Amino acid sequence: MTYLLKIISITLLIGITSGCHSSTLGADGASPPSHQLWNELLSLYVTEQGKVNYKGLIKDKPKLERYLYTLSSSPPDKNTWSEQEQLAYWINAYNAFTVKLIIDHYPVKSIQDLHPTFKIPLINTVWHRKFFQIGGEDASLDEIEHKILRKEFDEPRIHFAINCASVSCPPLRNEAYEAAILERQLDEQARIFINHTRYNKLGTDRIEISPIFSWFKADFTTQSSLIDYLNKYAKNRIHPNAKVTHMKYNWDLNE
Repeated sequence: MTYLLKIISITLLIGITSGCHSSTLGADGASPPSHQLWNELLSLYVTEQGKVNYKGLIKDKPKLERYLYTLSSSPPDKNTWSEQEQLAYWINAYNAFTVKLIIDHYPVKSIQDLHPTFKIPLINTVWHRKFFQIGGEDASLDEIEHKILRKEFDEPRIHFAINCASVSCPPLRNEAYEAAILERQLDEQARIFINHTRYNKLGTDRIEISPIFSWFKADFTTQSSLIDYLNKYAKNRIHPNAKVTHMKYNWDLNE
């Protein structure tokens, strides 16, 4: 498949998925779980640049599984949890279950190697695999991203926080997301991603940006233009009429 066709396929997938029914994941009565175990794993096995030591995580898999069990058995209660508590939970869940997916199949060159053998385009990808449970319900990464994080929260910075185990993904943060400091963490992730030349090359009159800003453009432009959004975090101001092109996305594993 050519790069252009990949862009079209992913764009269609995003449009189809985001329009589906809302997620039923969640429960009443659970308290927000501790993310300490995940924090310890991230600090040990993820660099400040977001490179992941999957071999080390495999050796510490029992600790990861204890954390994942905590997530599975403590689904968010929308009536009692704050928005920050819910966001921190779902971002950490997406990232932690992605790591589990990789180490369960390691070594792999790319997360895309884990697509079903007989993949049905747009509706049956690795992200649609229901390989974990939340509150007793089978769940997928796709459901967390598109039916919960994108659908239930007006927070485009989630795109800089969730990590798809790939070189061109925003870097996996080497600390867990926590409700009390979530605003600072999301702001830092936005600034890191937008200003790093691995992901975006920002000039005054010409910019070459991540395909993420194309795939999820609607999320970034609810209040203003895409360039206005970038200028909130860019170190150097971009002209409103700057020429926009997109970088090639590298799906190689982020190790």
